Amino acid sequence: MTDPFVALMRRYVVDYTNSHDLAICDEIMEPDYVLRMGPHVVAGRDEAYKPATRKQLEQFPGLGLTVHDVVSNGERLALCFSEHGASVRHGGALAAWRGIGLYTWNGRRLTANRVEQDYLARRRQLAGGVPDAVPPPALAPWDTAARAPDAGVEAVVAAWAAQGAPAVGDVEVDDGRDPAPLVEADEVVVDDLFTAGDRAAVHVTVHGPFRGGLPELDDRHGAPATLHAAALVTVADGRVVAGRVVRDRLGLARALAAVGAAP
Repeated sequence: MTDPFVALMRRYVVDYTNSHDLAICDEIMEPDYVLRMGPHVVAGRDEAYKPATRKQLEQFPGLGLTVHDVVSNGERLALCFSEHGASVRHGGALAAWRGIGLYTWNGRRLTANRVEQDYLARRRQLAGGVPDAVPPPALAPWDTAARAPDAGVEAVVAAWAAQGAPAVGDVEVDDGRDPAPLVEADEVVVDDLFTAGDRAAVHVTVHGPFRGGLPELDDRHGAPATLHAAALVTVADGRVVAGRVVRDRLGLARALAAVGAAP
């Protein structure tokens, strides 16, 4: 039998997102649904979430979502995905960008999602006119079985996340172009963490000085910075060995540009 949470997310992806049918939101989300992305909080299904989605669909009228990975323990679920489409604001330029979402439900409908998307990669593609390829989809995402949480895996991932969720082993970061840390991890807040067998999903907020690595912001090196990141990883032999991290690089770049150069 299909895991009930996975079945709900199939409706989210197939019936709502890829069909652009906002009416499905009323069936799969609670009215007080909350989306958190970077520093932003979009609270309320009808008054905030739907209008934000409409703006996205207006810019990308053929928007598609491809699922690369699903992890569920029955109570919580995470998706690793790509969104892709042609932007009418950029003369039809194409782009594909990664995201990771950590979802919460009440056994019937979605109640919240904490997600990060690589909008800096999207901006690069739309400006340069050369889109990234969409990675292969998960072979059978809607057959994913729920796996029990694992306290040992949680401890390993919590320790890794406390370092700022760095690139280790076969962990891929953002669009794969530069996995180097952007912010020195002086303080790391683990906002969310859950496990399913040897898999884990986590969201962190990293505070510290900017270390460089963003276009046209070298003069901000050392400036106080905050970076949000989501990750979906695998643990083996007591360590994180593979997975993906998606960081809010665009949000970081905008914040650094707004405060000006470090003294």
